Amino acid sequence: MPEMSAPVVRHSPSARILAIAAALATTAHAANAGAQTRPTGRYAEVNGIRLYYEIHGPHAAASADASTAPPLVLLHGGLTAIEIFEPILPALAAGRTVVAVDLQGHGRTADIDRPLDARSMADDIAALIEHLGIGPADVMGYSLGGAVVLQTAIRHPTAVRRLVTVSTVFRRDGYYPDVLQQQGSMSAAAAEAMKQTPMYGLYAAVAPRPEDWPRLLDKVGAALREGYDFSREIPAIRARTLIVAGDADMFPPSHAVEMFALLGGGRRDGGWDRSGVANVRLAILPGRTHYDIAGDPALAATVIAFLDEPEGPGR
Repeated sequence: MPEMSAPVVRHSPSARILAIAAALATTAHAANAGAQTRPTGRYAEVNGIRLYYEIHGPHAAASADASTAPPLVLLHGGLTAIEIFEPILPALAAGRTVVAVDLQGHGRTADIDRPLDARSMADDIAALIEHLGIGPADVMGYSLGGAVVLQTAIRHPTAVRRLVTVSTVFRRDGYYPDVLQQQGSMSAAAAEAMKQTPMYGLYAAVAPRPEDWPRLLDKVGAALREGYDFSREIPAIRARTLIVAGDADMFPPSHAVEMFALLGGGRRDGGWDRSGVANVRLAILPGRTHYDIAGDPALAATVIAFLDEPEGPGR
């Protein structure tokens, strides 16, 4: 399952996990210090889980379907929460309603008795879209959230209008080899050491049961070690898709290009009349890593332009 990764420094696995946590938490921690007042959060009882979400945008005080633009459902990465998007949420929500969600066991959503699996969490998101009456919605996910939105589009195609994946692999071996090695060491054994990180600080401040921190690390570690490959399912996706990665991400740009090709991209000249443009877009953001891409203004600009594209020919 796509998740967090580590800098390329050569340290012990536990030291590298701490470096990961600090790096991923920096964006949300810094943004949170100067963030505007957050909207009142809500809970939805869907698919056996009490899922926390917030409605951002000009119609936040009304309902999630009050905007003329299709709502955007926004999903964070592993061991983070909605706050990871604080730097770009105002831009994303300027012209549309954004429904930002804390996934199972993360942020303000308590864990339940099931593994952390992109497929079951996709069912949560589809149930939330139905609960709010906003389908088909646009869905965007970063890292773990990207795997969840991929599975939402695969398992619940009528719930999704447009799909955005950010820093997401569709096959476990898409990661660099050293990333795979470090992912194998994630477990509750790192819980005490990681309590020194801003990532835990956010979790402890908002989680319904902060004592579940070791349990979350165990579940994330188990998910990271599980093999997966969505390549056979991806070509069936019919939602227009944007794939975003950093050129210094935790996987090579060629992996994002491979996903682009699975969706019909890169097969021919788009043509002066755009008749050869596929139903998929690819953006490789220069100088961006897995740890800073979620708060990059260029990400927001790229996503907004994609979501605002007029409807047109398919693949």
